[in-house]
This record gives sequence, structure tokens and C-alpha cells, in this order.
Amino acid sequence: MNPTESIPAPPHRSRRSFQRTLDSAKRTMVFSEIVRLAVDSFKVSKVRFALTALGMVIGSASVILVATIGLTGKQYILDELSKIGTNMVDLGYSGGGSAGNVTTNNDFLTHEDELAVDEQVPAVAYSSPLLQMHDSVSFGSGIVKDVLVLGVSPQYKNVRNLVVLSGRFFDDEDETTHTKVAVVTVPFANEMFGGADNAINKTFQIRGIPFTVVGTFKESVDTFGSTDIVNQTILVPYSVARYFTGTDKVKDIFFSIRDRNDVEEAAREIKKVVQVRHQPNSVYTTTTLTAVLTTAALVANALTIVLLLISAVTLAVGGVGIMNIMLATVRARIREIGIRKALGATAREIKLQFLIEAVFISLIGGVVGALVGLALPVSARLFTSFNIPISPWSIIIALVTSIAIGIIFGTLPANRAAQMDPVESLKYE
Repeated sequence: MNPTESIPAPPHRSRRSFQRTLDSAKRTMVFSEIVRLAVDSFKVSKVRFALTALGMVIGSASVILVATIGLTGKQYILDELSKIGTNMVDLGYSGGGSAGNVTTNNDFLTHEDELAVDEQVPAVAYSSPLLQMHDSVSFGSGIVKDVLVLGVSPQYKNVRNLVVLSGRFFDDEDETTHTKVAVVTVPFANEMFGGADNAINKTFQIRGIPFTVVGTFKESVDTFGSTDIVNQTILVPYSVARYFTGTDKVKDIFFSIRDRNDVEEAAREIKKVVQVRHQPNSVYTTTTLTAVLTTAALVANALTIVLLLISAVTLAVGGVGIMNIMLATVRARIREIGIRKALGATAREIKLQFLIEAVFISLIGGVVGALVGLALPVSARLFTSFNIPISPWSIIIALVTSIAIGIIFGTLPANRAAQMDPVESLKYE
């Protein structure tokens, strides 16, 4: 015997290897045949296929458009809140201040507190004290109204994101030289001088002292009186407002933080700096819009989820349409099912064939619907200045849901086809 000759494998091992190869080839052949039969079925009934997939097109497009609308609404709400001053920290005096058991005078904030914070807290970009008082101003013809006068620094414009409509905002030189200038709201300018442009360089009096109007302003977004600015508001330099109060003490100091993510940490540092400069029992509070922004984002997300669930009903309706069409398809192809079973097709193969057809219809409808749903936001981005947000998750959800709808609503027709008796199916006319 030649030692180089190979020793034949045992017969049982060769049979197992051959059987595995045969099973693999059979499975591959069966699956490819099923896919080919599904495609042929679609080619024969193009109109029925298109009408069946239309429900999934509408459903998938609805999911993406609803998600886009929800994200756009969320972005708009957050942008509007940002205009109020999301980087702003409002430091206020809440009370307290005692020596032993004897209560002393109110321990108000001072301009020196503002300067100390500016020096010790690097995150602060702008700051302004707020000195508030009410006064009666004559509008002529015997009309006297109560107006709000706020003594602020030139940086108050940046802290509050104020919009100067005409003229200018007072500057550091006006603050340093104690110039009697004022920036007024549009309602005040309209009532006092007949218009915002007419008010520039005109004078009026506060407690007998003439002030020159150098500009008109408004808030970046209407806060409906929920902030320190109302319709009849006059802004004057803080150094000038001190003439009327005779004190350097203020109740509030506003700070603008460079980075929105540092607002809460900066607020704690500001409070710490101020607290060590005052009596231990004095109470100072910092207020930010971080909690408001978080709540607004949660509400917007909740509304988006609700809208997505509502739009999912459209997908379910499309799934019912797929199930009805597939049931009709099974009934129309009873003889085909009988012939396939007579030729050796198993119930599993029959079931898989009809299930794949249902999934194909659902998935193709989902893909087309996703493209339709993306067309609107993408077009808006390309041809307009609107930066409409697009959520990749909405596309994934639409496609995965389409596949799930095909499987769920295609199972009943597939089971019905798989359970048919081949003899009875061949007799069917």
C-alpha cells in the first residue's frame, strides 16, 4: 500500500457531511425561490401592491413629519426662552441680618458686591445692579401717570438681551459722568412724544430733573409683565438713580454667564462670594432659568411622544390593509398553495412565503414614506433659511415599525395559507 494515498473517511461521517451540504443548499434554494415568488407576485399585481403599500407610506411619512414638527416646536420654545436670558443669574436679598438676638438694618446688596463677583467669578460675562423706584411723570395736558424707573448699568442691555429700536443705549461714559439720559419703552415714547423716533433727544422730567431720551428699547420676547420691565418703564444710569435713593444699596444684581452649561455652578459661586461679605444670617437667593428650560424641554418631548403615538395609529391602519389584502391573496392562490404542497413544499415554507410578501409590502411602503417625510424638512433647509431639525431616530422608528407591522399583520394570512389541506386546495375552483 502506497503511504501517500489518503485514507477514506468513515461512511457515516461522509453521509453527515453530505446531508449538511444538501440541507444548506435546500435552505438557500427555498429562500431564494420564496423571494423570487414574492417579487413575481408583486409584478403581476402592481396596482394592488401599490395601493396596499400606500397606507404604510402615509404612516411612515406621518411619523417623521410629526417628529419634525415636535422638534421644531421644542427648538422654537427654547429659543424664545433663551431670548429672556437663559445665561442670566438674578441675585437677590431675601431678608435676615442680625447681631446676636437683636435684628439690625436690612443687609441689602451693594454695588461693591457686584464688583467683587466680577473679580472672583470668571464665568461672569456681564453684570448690572438694579435700583427700582416708582415715580409720577407728567405726560402733558394735565395727565400724570405712575411709571417704573430702573437704575441699571450699561451692561444691563447685554444681561437682559434688550433690543434697541431707535437711538442708542447709554454707555460707560454716561454712567461715569452721571449724565441725565434715559432709554424708554416704546409705549412710553408713543404716549409722551407721539412715536419712538420722535422721542430721541427729547426731554422729560423725573422729580423736577430733566432727562434726555437717547433711545427706545423692547425685550427680545414678550414676557407679559413677568419680568422687571413693564410697558411704562424708564431705564437710567445707576449712578444717576442713586441721586433719588441716596444710598448705594440695591435689592437685585443681574449677572450674565458666558456658557449656559455653567449657569448653576456660577450661581453657587456668586452666592458664596456675596455671603462672606455680609452677616451670617442674611439670606441671599439666586434665580436662573435652567429649571424653566428643563421643564419646557420635558413638556415638548412629552407632546412629541403623544403625537408620535397618535401617528402610529396610521401605521396600524396600514397594517390592517396589508392583512386584508394578504387574506384576499391567499384565497386567490389556493390552487397554487395546493400544487406547491403536492410538490413537497412544507407548511413552514408556505408560511414564510406569504410572510415575506407582507414584510416586503410594509418595508417598501415604509422606505417610500420615510423619503416623503424627509422631503419637507430637507427642502426647507435647502431653499430657505429655516434650520428645521431632523431626527434620525424618527427614520429608524418608522422603518423598524414598518417591518414589525408587516410581521404582525402578515402572520394571520401566512398561517392560514400554511394550514391549508393540499387535497382540498387542489379541488378548489
